[in-house]
Amino acid sequence: MSKILIKNIKGLFQVGEDLPVFKAGKEMDNPSMMENAFLAIEDDIIVAYGSMEDWGGINDWRDLEVIDADGKYVLPTFCDSHTHAVFAATREEEFEDRIKGLTYEEIALKGGGILNSARKLQSMSEDELFEQALERIHNLIPYGTGAIEIKSGYGLTVDAELKMLRVIKRLKAVSPLTIKATFLGAHAFPVEFKEHHQGYIDLIINEMLPAINDEGLADYIDCFCERNYFSVEEMEQLLTAGAKYSLTPKVHVNQFSVMGGVKAAIDFGARSVDHLEEMDTADILALKDSACMPTLLPGCSFFLSIPFGKARELIENDLPVALASDFNPGSAPSGNMQLLSSLACTKMKMTPIETLNAMTINTAHAMGLEETHGTISLGKRANVMITKSISSLARIPYSFGENSIEQVILKGKVM
Repeated sequence: MSKILIKNIKGLFQVGEDLPVFKAGKEMDNPSMMENAFLAIEDDIIVAYGSMEDWGGINDWRDLEVIDADGKYVLPTFCDSHTHAVFAATREEEFEDRIKGLTYEEIALKGGGILNSARKLQSMSEDELFEQALERIHNLIPYGTGAIEIKSGYGLTVDAELKMLRVIKRLKAVSPLTIKATFLGAHAFPVEFKEHHQGYIDLIINEMLPAINDEGLADYIDCFCERNYFSVEEMEQLLTAGAKYSLTPKVHVNQFSVMGGVKAAIDFGARSVDHLEEMDTADILALKDSACMPTLLPGCSFFLSIPFGKARELIENDLPVALASDFNPGSAPSGNMQLLSSLACTKMKMTPIETLNAMTINTAHAMGLEETHGTISLGKRANVMITKSISSLARIPYSFGENSIEQVILKGKVM
């Protein structure tokens, strides 16, 4: 048995046994903090915590690693609930196109964007895709990411979508990160189905989904419900088919337009609705009557120069907010969650504590990990991070060019 004791912790964030499954409204600014604390870990489980004043010492020092966190904070690691971290190549040429005046949608209509990534991925071997993705996601660990959701969607053929999902399954098996897989075959229409949408939808329903189910390759199903992509009616077809294989929806909606996709996704039991750069009163009302997690992606807004999600409006309506990276090669080429916290504070007027709640307890819920991740509670997975010596947690979003995390522990092991 391996044991870790972290002592003299300046502040133990998101700690307790009676925390909600997610935080909403005014509660989002509650740090649930314990000062001058200790935390004890055995193997990969949190077994004790409390005030240093109440600490009775150590009875068994065998196989014990002691970490002195004097002047430092300890937090649950970030759960990044929306990424496209398996991809074949970067797309900096499109970055230059946008600088020269083309919009993301214009680039997509001329064969760039998702279709560009799909062409590159279809020709890459599974092993090469796996090795690149493994290095890519492990580069995120020093910045505090401990769990990550990864979508398919850059395949757009039966073979390539299965290849992506098999890569994600291999990543699950070897990575210290906790990984969830989402099937996003409905990311865009391939060129050959541009004028025959139903043909591609039938391909997803009749060939992709049965094969994915046979191999146990996905935890969730997704659809890019947006103008020039999939309509609400097309999304409903796909989510109906996914439900037959017990795939819960986590869907892209309202990135560029309001089409009624939020309520439709909620009606299908969506675990989260992601993007929400555009939103109307009906969307707010639909969310208020649900347990669905609104997930905002400020890295995408920043990189594409599109509106930022209305975090304050959601919070003022007593709703929760989750923040995820949308890490992908075209519209958000960064998985640094600390940077997201800064963007959320400066562009969405969230407080530092609201952002940290949005990237831990709330994203854990968006991933279906609320029983094991997102808080520091007895019996939960020992996924925690230790900051550098800092004056307050506001330093994390404030110092956006610096890594404020000194150590990361995943599944009870110091990384």
